[in-house]
Amino acid sequence: MKKYKLKNLDCATCASNIEDGLAKMEEVKFVSVSFATGQMTIETDDPAKVKQRISEIEPEVVVVPAGEEEKEVPSGIFAEHKRTLLRVAGGLVLLLFGLLFEDKLHNTPWHVAEYLVFGAAYLISGWDVIRMAVNNIRRGQVFDEYFLMTIATLGAFAIHQMPEAVAVMLFYIVGEFFQDLAVNRSRRSIKSLLEIKPDFANLRRGDEVVRVSPEEVQVGDTILVRAGEKVPLDGVVTEGSSFVDTSALTGESVPRRVEKEDEVLAGMINQSGVITVKVSRPFSESSISKILEMVENAASRKAETERFITTFAKYYTPFVVFGSLLIAVLPPLLVPGATFQEWVYRALVVLVISCPCALVISIPLGYFGGIGGASRRGILVKGSNFLDALTQVKTVVFDKTGTLTKGEFRVTGIFPANGFDAAEVLQYAAHAEYNSNHPVARSVLERYGKEVDLSRMGEVEEVPGYGIIAKVDGHEVVAGNDRLLHREQIAHDKCDIEGTVVHVAVDRKYAGYIVISDTLKEDAVAAIEELHKKGVRVVMLTGDNEHAARVVARDLGIREYYAGLLPENKVEHIEKLLHPEGKVAFVGDGINDAPVLARADVGIAMGALGSDAAIESADVVLMTDSPAKVAEAMEVARRTRRIVWQNILFALGVKGVFIVLGILGVANMWEAVFGDMGVALIAILNATRVMK
Repeated sequence: MKKYKLKNLDCATCASNIEDGLAKMEEVKFVSVSFATGQMTIETDDPAKVKQRISEIEPEVVVVPAGEEEKEVPSGIFAEHKRTLLRVAGGLVLLLFGLLFEDKLHNTPWHVAEYLVFGAAYLISGWDVIRMAVNNIRRGQVFDEYFLMTIATLGAFAIHQMPEAVAVMLFYIVGEFFQDLAVNRSRRSIKSLLEIKPDFANLRRGDEVVRVSPEEVQVGDTILVRAGEKVPLDGVVTEGSSFVDTSALTGESVPRRVEKEDEVLAGMINQSGVITVKVSRPFSESSISKILEMVENAASRKAETERFITTFAKYYTPFVVFGSLLIAVLPPLLVPGATFQEWVYRALVVLVISCPCALVISIPLGYFGGIGGASRRGILVKGSNFLDALTQVKTVVFDKTGTLTKGEFRVTGIFPANGFDAAEVLQYAAHAEYNSNHPVARSVLERYGKEVDLSRMGEVEEVPGYGIIAKVDGHEVVAGNDRLLHREQIAHDKCDIEGTVVHVAVDRKYAGYIVISDTLKEDAVAAIEELHKKGVRVVMLTGDNEHAARVVARDLGIREYYAGLLPENKVEHIEKLLHPEGKVAFVGDGINDAPVLARADVGIAMGALGSDAAIESADVVLMTDSPAKVAEAMEVARRTRRIVWQNILFALGVKGVFIVLGILGVANMWEAVFGDMGVALIAILNATRVMK
């Protein structure tokens, strides 16, 4: 899969034409063209043929491999749009001159002067539109906005409505100019989001520090990050301490303190002291690289609304053309007193009004703005289809440990039995749990506080969802939950113990249990309350025992929970909750919940910064440990969809009114221009609000 920048891609129809044309090629396995970013993602065996096909479809579009684009030189609006502004000025001067002296120009032989002045103004302002219409017709692409404009204005010339014809072209390019400003603003906004990519790394080579590209640094190398510089790669601090700004990654404004042994991630900004970092991942696998890839690829996963509008525009334009033809022809033939000149003019007005620009540009721009706005808040949405899905979520299912609770377990009690003492129970449990990465295991080892003697260890079997069976000093040690004791048929007198519990048995004899406590995240209660306010059903799933689950559910105000679940049981529960009337979102820590994240309608990985499993499995990735981000993500999605539908209803509503007025003869060409480009511009400006 390769990415290319499409320079001079200045209309949504062009992007759609390129995508459709390439998709039909045998050499192309996958293609997605984003008008919002001006980027193409494609999988093909023949890039040369693809470039040739693009030049056939849109001759002015230049294909440049991503990363090889020319550096943009900062310039003002005039320098950037000099040609367009000169055309507008020239066309406007000639139009005003023609209107002021219209009577005198009209009275020349055969109206020569009139045609010269208005014809020159028309060609200056509309030449590009006519040229594009002719080129597209040659390629078999007849029904588009260029065709509509050309037919409407040439028809106006034919019925001697020359000032209106010039005005249509003139206001059209003025509208295109403002449209380009709005689209470029949106693109710059997305580009600024992607500029969190670090430019260089200070690589330490012996006693020297050399500035190199982040891609050149290898795992295990040592880099220096000075105050004010971006951390270029993921790694661990080996020297120094500082405060780092994580807002580009997490959306959190409060700086985080890092010291020796703390992890730092590419994209963070070092705010104070100098730190030395040992690189743990190559740049291509760093968190920032994956974030950039997700944001850039998000436009390829289109929402149903986007796909519908693209399809709608393909059928809508020819329908309008043939409808206008009927308006021009039928009334003069069927209605007494109706003239061809009058009804042809009305038909031309309808043609101008009917361009679908407002819809095909503003809607993808709105969705991409929603994705960009969410990214600034530390919420990464993998596509506009998932943004849409978030608006339909009726049930949110939370994992407990690490999602609603901190996952920072502490041993709060050791209760020996059958002649064992507390030290023996802890020692056997620590040796058995030594190889486990589970937070419970780490808390037991932390309480043990000594080096584990590996020579005492024998074979170890981890039973997912149950615990560990290990050989320690030749003794069989069973360490796990109550279900593991029942499975192994080990007699014990206590089953229902409040809290998270590790039961220990040695040589099939029950030795006692260790109680471990976890704490709720600071914003967990507020997060659940916010979801309840939105009318969302909240469910909690956990592998922990009934008592521990009940305490957490009670403290959070969650009325529905299921405890003692194995990973496969969570998938079964998600499947039971799936319902056609509303989507189900699952929120997990992204490390051991990959199957459930994949099975839910919307998988949301919590606190997944740096977690490969989360980024791969989830549809939405929350870069912080905050459960409140779930409600925030839903709010961003609802706001985006609201603005998209505002644009759809506004554009169709205004165009519908103007079409009726045009048919009735109330609206003229001047008003038709507002019905087209005015609506398009308002819709585009409205779409850019999503980014804020």
